[in-house]
Amino acid sequence: MKVLHSLLALAAFITSASAGSLYDVPLKDIDGKDTTLKPYEGKVMLIVNVASKCGNTKQYTELQALHQEFEKEGLAVLAFPSNDFGGQEPGTNEQIKEFCSTKYNVTFPMYDKVVVKGADKHPLYQELSGKDSPFPGDVKWNFGKFLVGRDGKILARFEPKTKPDDIAVTTAIKDALAKK
Repeated sequence: MKVLHSLLALAAFITSASAGSLYDVPLKDIDGKDTTLKPYEGKVMLIVNVASKCGNTKQYTELQALHQEFEKEGLAVLAFPSNDFGGQEPGTNEQIKEFCSTKYNVTFPMYDKVVVKGADKHPLYQELSGKDSPFPGDVKWNFGKFLVGRDGKILARFEPKTKPDDIAVTTAIKDALAKK
């Protein structure tokens, strides 16, 4: 029995060690092109589920400010529209892109609309908030934020009401950027 437990433990270790990383999850950008997060290897990522018709939508302004302030130091703000909460992101990708660029002057990368909670959760959000995440549990609302370090490890999670310019968020970003 001990041998069986040891073999099962070894198999689980090998499976987790060979499993892909956040960088390998297949994605589509806001224009529908296939992509991954590989272009952001070695960078700090702030991954945010967003919506255009939410009380938190004005956080786009603060996300854009973070992008402008820290991009040269290696921060990538990445937006993932989601219609999971109150139908607050009903638009097409084209409409979302237009809204964000004209209303909030968003220049950081945006992606295809995804499901961030429940049984149909996108694989990226399975990694970010699934049972094996350091911060498990479904995203609670629009503008949930995950901070990922240069090594691809999830460092922090900030709930939707925590604004991007909150001292906890900016301190965590600065700390992550300081680690080379």
